[in-house]
Amino acid sequence: MRSRRAGRQAAYLVKRALDFGLAALGLALTAPLWAVIALLIRRDSPGPVLFRTTRVGRAGRPFTMYKFRTMHVDAEAQLASLADRNLGGPYMIKIPDDPRVTRLGRILRRTSLDELPQLLNVLRGEMSLVGPRPQAPNEVALYTPYQRRRLAVLPGITGLWQVTARHSPSFDEWVRLDLAYIDGWSLGLDLGILLRTIGAIFG
Repeated sequence: MRSRRAGRQAAYLVKRALDFGLAALGLALTAPLWAVIALLIRRDSPGPVLFRTTRVGRAGRPFTMYKFRTMHVDAEAQLASLADRNLGGPYMIKIPDDPRVTRLGRILRRTSLDELPQLLNVLRGEMSLVGPRPQAPNEVALYTPYQRRRLAVLPGITGLWQVTARHSPSFDEWVRLDLAYIDGWSLGLDLGILLRTIGAIFG
């Protein structure tokens, strides 16, 4: 039992080292792209380039998550009027053809380029490249004890749910896939998810 636990801890250390190394490499390689995206966002709609939002991380610790802004600056104010179109229920926001998303934002979301700034969160140790997607504090407050198991590991930029059921509005399916990832975690599983994510983006 001790040797198994020690082996798993060693694997997690390797995961963290890979996260840091790949995130640093990703930032270096995509730096010119950041500049282009920032310019396009500025020209597409008024508002900041980066969107900062509070999310809940491992063990329930809140942190500031970064994304390229894909919505109009009054998106939060519009949300209440769109509540009847939300297919995600109380746990998530899934609004088909969300009018709050900008023209450029639709492209950034489709290609997942809006997630690039989360490489900074990975470097800071708040996120992993692979793991359950982090949610807002008001959504996490609704979790059952079963659902809170999602908080046992670092949240990720991509994960099993993203590569298998990204467009599903079912939160129960999202949780099932996240817990399957946590229970069956291995470095090989992470690598497979990363490769599928790259394939989905370029596919």
